[in-house]
Amino acid sequence: MSDPSAPARRSDLGVRAVAGVAMIGVAGLALYAGGFLFWLLVAVAALFMMAEWADLHRAAYADKRLAQFALFVPVAIMAPLAAGPGFLALGLIAGAAFFTVIVTRRPGLAHGIVYVGLPVLALLLLRNQAHGVLLSLWAMALVWACDIGAYFAGRSIGGPKLAPTISPNKTWAGLIGGVLAATVFGALLQPLGLPLHLVLATPLLAVLAQMGDLYESQLKRRAGVKDSGNILPGHGGVLDRLDGLVPVAPAAALMVELAKITW
Repeated sequence: MSDPSAPARRSDLGVRAVAGVAMIGVAGLALYAGGFLFWLLVAVAALFMMAEWADLHRAAYADKRLAQFALFVPVAIMAPLAAGPGFLALGLIAGAAFFTVIVTRRPGLAHGIVYVGLPVLALLLLRNQAHGVLLSLWAMALVWACDIGAYFAGRSIGGPKLAPTISPNKTWAGLIGGVLAATVFGALLQPLGLPLHLVLATPLLAVLAQMGDLYESQLKRRAGVKDSGNILPGHGGVLDRLDGLVPVAPAAALMVELAKITW
């Protein structure tokens, strides 16, 4: 007997694929261009992420907008025409979080300022490196590779659930498939100049990406929603697409900064 839901699943997969290719294309173009264009893309994504975070925490409209404005202060300072990413921006992220919790009396919104602000700072720091395109591509695309590998491994293999009480669809096969896909991607970047220690760190960052995904799944379960938003066809909200990058970007930037990479 044919599965009546199969056409719907194929249609959903088609929408996800088209939207995914479009998002990767836009991100790739902005990454290659760097400068103001890359900052603008990251800034817009950050504001959407903050709005979705506030919605997941059931914040009032006024509090949500205040948190977005507070976040935009350090994000604006990171612009190429301003001070750029650095310790000043890091201090302003902390200041924005403190201001938000004082005014709104909602610690969850202050947490959101840090949750969104740190990966923004990290991505801009990576892009500002001498080999910024390669490093930023590594940090961003390893998450994409992990998502793709996890999706297809989980769908085709199935098996024991990874965290059934948090995200019933995620499996151990998906985790392993995602880590393997990210690892292969990292290895492919080594001939292009990615340092060996970053290649070796890629599997660990892939696991971190999966943890970021599970963390956001827990937030959505607590809020009683399937997606953080609906702005991205077939993908939900911006948080849904970038939840894995949130922990990966700061970790990758920290590795680069501590290693004092020289080519």
